[in-house]
This record gives sequence, structure tokens and C-alpha cells, in this order.
Amino acid sequence: MALVASVQRLAPLLSTTLTSERPQMHIQRRHAGLEVQSLRLMEASIEGDVFTVPGGHPEGPGHIRIPAGEMEQLLRKGGFLSTHVGSAIISSEVWDETGEVSTAVTFHLQHEAQAFPQRLVEPVCAFWNYSISPDTGGSWATTGCSVATLYQDSTACFCNHSTNFAVLLQVYDVRRSPEEESLLRTLSFVGCGVSFCALATTFLLFLAAGVPRSERATVHKNLTFSLASAEGFLMASEWAKANKGACVAITAGMHLLFLVAFSWMLVEGLLLWSKVVAVRMRPGPRMTLYYATGWGVPVAIVAITVARSPHDYMAPGHCWLNVHTDTIWAFVGPVLFVLTANTCILVRVVMVTVASARRRARMLSPQPCLRQQIRTQIWATVKPVLVLLPVLGLTWLVGMLVHLSPAWAYAAVGLNSFQGPYIFLVYAAYNGEVRSALQRMTEKKVTEAFMACSSPIGPGSHPRSLGPWEAPQGNPVALAPARRHLAIRETHSPRIPTTFSSIAEPERPAVELTAFKASGF
Repeated sequence: MALVASVQRLAPLLSTTLTSERPQMHIQRRHAGLEVQSLRLMEASIEGDVFTVPGGHPEGPGHIRIPAGEMEQLLRKGGFLSTHVGSAIISSEVWDETGEVSTAVTFHLQHEAQAFPQRLVEPVCAFWNYSISPDTGGSWATTGCSVATLYQDSTACFCNHSTNFAVLLQVYDVRRSPEEESLLRTLSFVGCGVSFCALATTFLLFLAAGVPRSERATVHKNLTFSLASAEGFLMASEWAKANKGACVAITAGMHLLFLVAFSWMLVEGLLLWSKVVAVRMRPGPRMTLYYATGWGVPVAIVAITVARSPHDYMAPGHCWLNVHTDTIWAFVGPVLFVLTANTCILVRVVMVTVASARRRARMLSPQPCLRQQIRTQIWATVKPVLVLLPVLGLTWLVGMLVHLSPAWAYAAVGLNSFQGPYIFLVYAAYNGEVRSALQRMTEKKVTEAFMACSSPIGPGSHPRSLGPWEAPQGNPVALAPARRHLAIRETHSPRIPTTFSSIAEPERPAVELTAFKASGF
């Protein structure tokens, strides 16, 4: 038995040396052998797993088989969470003239597995053993007890001795099935693609449409650029799992870009604060401070996090931060701070705007049109931050709850897919500045096309005769009419005005001349 105990201690140590290139290890020494192999639960859940000893047969003597049902149960089990007493505690004792007699018993107890929704609950037959941890009064043990029959809300047990019995409920986290994982990956990729296209279109519209340069336009450009880049990194994260270096780079990139998005969301709140609340603040260039907040702070957070936790930075099997260590707070902490700060800014801005509108209403007559203007002013003031606060905040709030239930995972995928089109509608499609810039660009192109069509198109074309108010093309001299001498005779009759107009160039004001003609002519 000493040899068996040594093998049991050695096997877990050898399992840590297995790799994908060397999935198993076999040691044989005379009549003793040891085989350690890595097992893929997804494949083993179909047919089970069989280990055959030397000289044995897979279908006859000399093999150990793990049924496929047990493999499927292991595949569904996530991390162990806790153990709870799920039934009443009963006691069975048999005595005769000489004392207590130990006998085998069966018992059937009801339990409530429904108390743990969205969890995998495994009933365990156990008894209270006073000899374990005598200082604390004993502990639950399962030696000699097994599950006889499982029912929906009860369990039948068998124990080869009599004592105090109960049904324990071991609670495990539920792993998603391979089909669910594949469906979520597909939906996530498609949703990220839709969001990426919408955000990239919004960013390109800001660049191509010639939107007037302003602090708010700069904030919107940086926000849409960071979110579009983060969505692109998120789509590439599935292919980066196979390469550890690429996965770490993708994780750091997403960490940085999502923090940048929330930082520029905070900058928009600060910009709103400076326009409404702190209006007496000395004017000056604040974009240096905004860029330091939007890009400098996230870069510092990511650099410090990677330097302090290089080994615990990334989650195993995923290109994202490790949620089981303190590393995740390098993202959750700044996000919660931004959401809290912008909420306080919104409350203060609404209070100041409403107070200002009431003062104006007391000074003027409370006409319906004035009230409508006040409501329009309040909405225009708080809209930039209000439209982003629920989208970004709600998306990541749901994203933090995906481990609780598959429903939360589908909700997070849907909100992430909706995020890009929503920002496109708010910042581009229904943005007055962008629409005006697009209209100016369209009118400019139409004017250029009209001027190109009205110019001579060939060497054989003859120039038309110039009117008195026109000048040759390229002549810098201002347009001037030919001088004419008008003789006006004295008369006492009323003067009748006659108007002469000229058609000016589109960018010059029209010239209007008025001459007076005597009625006696």
C-alpha cells in the first residue's frame, strides 16, 4: 500500500508536465506501472474513456472505464462554489443487549435544489462523523454512503452503517455547452462587426465632411475612434488565443482603448460642466488637459497594471483581463469612477439649467413658446452625456454579469451590437453640425459641376460677347459698366424712378443702381 500511496502522490505532479505535444506519460517498472494522460472532456463525453492495464482487454478483464455520462457531467461543471445541507437531518441507531449494532440503511430525503437557479447542483449522501475534527465537534463525511436514486426534488441514499444522515448539495458553476459557446462566438463576432462599421463610418464622416473644428467635435472624434479600434481588437481576440504573445497584446490594446473611450466620455462631461456650471472660469485652451485625461491617464493605468501583475494580467483561455484576481479592478475601478462622475455632472447641470430657465421665465411672460425653448435648451445641454451614459454604462454593467447566466451573455452581445449604430445615429445622422457640413459639401460640388459645364468645352468654341457688367475671366479689375452721359433737363414734373440691376457672382453682394428719369422726356 505504500507503493500505491506513492503513485497517488506522484501522478498529480507528473500531470503538470504534460503538453499538447506530449499528452501522456507512461512509466513501467516490473510489476508496477503508471500512466498519466490529458483527457479532452468534449471528446470523452461522447463515448467515455477507457484505460487498459498491460495484458488487459478494453472489453474484458483488465480495464477501467469512465462512463460518458460522468464525462458529460464533468464537462458541465464549472468551478466549485459551495456545499450546503439540503435536507433534514435524520438519525438511525440499533441497539441490543451488548450495545450499539452497526447495520446498513437506506434513506430517502427531500431537498430544494431550486434554491440555486442557474447552477449545477449535485446531491451527496453524507453522515456526521464525530471523529473528524473532534475539537470542532466533527464534520460531514461520505465514507460508506452512496446515491441510490436521484429524483427531481429528492434523493435516495444507501449507507453501510447507521448514524446521523443528511443530503448535502454541492453547488457548481455551470459551463456553457460547446453549441452555446459557438453560437455566442458567432453572434459576438457579427455584432462587433456591425458596431465597428457604424463607428468607423461616424469617424470618417467627421473627417470627410469638414465639420467645423471645436472642442466637442474633437471629443466625438476621439471617442468614436477609440471605440471603433476597441471593437476591431475584440473581433481579432478569437484568433489570438493560440499565440500567447498576441493574446497579451490584444488584451492590453482592448484594456487601453476601452479605458480611452470612458475617459473621453468623462472629458465630455467636464466640457459640459465648463459650459454650463463653471461659466466664469477663465477662458483658454483646455485641449491639452483633455488629451492628457483622454489618453494619458489610460496609458498610465495599463502600464502600471502590466508592470505590477505580468503573470496574472490575462485570463487563462481568454484574451481579456483576469476576473479572478485584482487585475480586473484596473478596468472596473476607472469605469465606475467615470459613470459616477458623469452622473453627478448631469444632476448638477440639470439643476443649473432649470434654475436659469425659471429666472428667465419670471422676468418674461410665461408664454408657451418660451417654455418650449426652455425644454429645448435643457435637452440640448444634457444630451451629449445623457445619450452615452446609458449605452456605455449599461453595456459594461451587463458585461460584468455574464458569468451568472447565459441570458446575461446574450444581453451583453446585443447591447454591444447596438452601441455602434446608436452612436452613429446620435453623433452623425441626427447631428446638426454634421448634416450642415454635408450640405455645404454637396452644394459646393454642385456649384463646381455647374461652373465646369458652363465653361467652353473645346478649342473650336467661340467666346460669347461680354455684357456691360461682365469682365474677361482672369481680369482682376472690378466689374464696371461703360460710362454714359445723361442729360437731364429742368422740369417740375415728378420724377419716375427706374431701376437697373446686375447679376453678381454668388459670393459677392448684388449691385443695384437706381436712375431717375424726368417725365418730360
